[in-house]
Amino acid sequence: MSDARGTWIPEELNPEGYKTILDVVASVCQRYAERPAFTSFGRTLTYGELDRLSDAFAVYIQEETDLQPGDRLAIQLPNLIQYPIVLFGALRAGLVVVNTNPLYTPRELEHQFNDSGAKALVIHASMAHNAEKIIDKTQIKHIFVTQVGDLHGFIKRTLLNTAIKYIKKMEPDYNLPMEIALRAALLSRVGRKPTPVPVQTKDVAVLQYTGGTTGVSKGAILTHGNLVSNMLQGRELISRGDSHWADTAISPLPLYHIYAFTLSQVVMETGGHSVLIANPRDIPGFVKEMKRWNMTSFMGLNTLFVALCNNDDFKTLDFGQLKVTISGGMALTNAAADQWKTVTGCEIMEGYGLTETSPAVAINPPGNVCIGTIGWPLKATDVRIIDTYGAAAPAGVVGELCVKGPQVMQGYWQRERETKASFTDDGYLITGDIAVRDEDGRLRIVDRAKDLIIVSGFNVYPNEIEDVVTSHPDVIECAAIGVKDERSGEVPKLFVVRKDPLLTEKTVIKWCKENLTNYKIPKSVIFVDDLPKSNVGKVLRRMLKNDGE
Repeated sequence: MSDARGTWIPEELNPEGYKTILDVVASVCQRYAERPAFTSFGRTLTYGELDRLSDAFAVYIQEETDLQPGDRLAIQLPNLIQYPIVLFGALRAGLVVVNTNPLYTPRELEHQFNDSGAKALVIHASMAHNAEKIIDKTQIKHIFVTQVGDLHGFIKRTLLNTAIKYIKKMEPDYNLPMEIALRAALLSRVGRKPTPVPVQTKDVAVLQYTGGTTGVSKGAILTHGNLVSNMLQGRELISRGDSHWADTAISPLPLYHIYAFTLSQVVMETGGHSVLIANPRDIPGFVKEMKRWNMTSFMGLNTLFVALCNNDDFKTLDFGQLKVTISGGMALTNAAADQWKTVTGCEIMEGYGLTETSPAVAINPPGNVCIGTIGWPLKATDVRIIDTYGAAAPAGVVGELCVKGPQVMQGYWQRERETKASFTDDGYLITGDIAVRDEDGRLRIVDRAKDLIIVSGFNVYPNEIEDVVTSHPDVIECAAIGVKDERSGEVPKLFVVRKDPLLTEKTVIKWCKENLTNYKIPKSVIFVDDLPKSNVGKVLRRMLKNDGE
């Protein structure tokens, strides 16, 4: 197995000879031109349209901007059909995509844009007011703005965009002088082909940001080779169950998240149809949308399975065509798996992955699911479990999970020290997760990286919360931990040593709301006289966790 991370694609999984994501897109758009590719808000985009519109975006970039191959373009969009158009158009122009969470606050945006060196941004109008606050502090010179209905016909477009802006008031006013209307840019170049840009397997395709155990937001460098390899690994495993599993794939998880990002490409490579759900938290609306489709697959996570199975209308849906359900992002509970199978008749295939592995490392195969495990490693993936001395642990012995394979990132963007610390001397990625290998080779995750909090599948890093809270003038120090939560798996809990005895929980949470994405905001604040610390002054979060629960 090669140690040159991100530079190769397993030949045994790649009879088509794909070398880049662009090869995949070109192939599927030619083979499946008339098939539906993506749907959102009632508008279905065919593969042929995806091809033409992504070409149009690439042409506009080449002709109307100074962006050059290798430059970074950030995408900050909810689950809209504009997302794949912009993604593949940017890649066709040779750009590197920076996936950006639409929920980010201005502070978080400023860090990611500056760390990645992004020079362009594609953003939904509802988020533009946040970008306005920090755009002058970044290198971004080109901003494409879109609205939900931009690719619908005139009447539907007008109704949708008007309702969202003026009735639901979801698009605050903003002022971005360099704004380019995405719809106008696309329409001005439809029918044109971009100048081909030479792209290789080893070239960077995406910077996917993750906090890492230090809490410093870092960009995982994912190459075309990484992403195509993981797509092919997923295709090989999932397709063992049923060749029509991707015919109608319900996709409620955000495409900017690496789990949904790569799975959507697995669906696409098979000529499948992804039904994008923009707001899965609206369970009644979500169920109403699913009534329109005979779903053949569903991509979700534990909290979503629980919420849906507790909805009476969901239980009345027709699950006769449901072939595959995949779970990732957070641990799947036995109760959720059992409830889902009872309601839908379909087993959940739980998998395990990391942003740094594009993301999948292991998945339970169809027809051979064992709840409580993450299945076997994917093809061409070598997993090593090491003990406290760094030696390989035998089956049944708990140790730290390390991974080597074509899906493993090149490293962290402009962070050589962190990259080196994340790999063993012989090239295995150190996941920080504690695992054990069963006698039959299946893997089980026993515990995860110390201190990491996972809220509904999203990583929350205590250091980031602590940095924000300690910047408040009335806070001396603080510590954040994760505590169990029935709905979201975990939620952050904060312990604060205050300078001003009049400081309240309400004030602290308000401060957090101004500086953190919603899922990172502590759900409770406990004021203490001091924090437990080691003899070298390190805060002992584990002691707080024991007391906090």
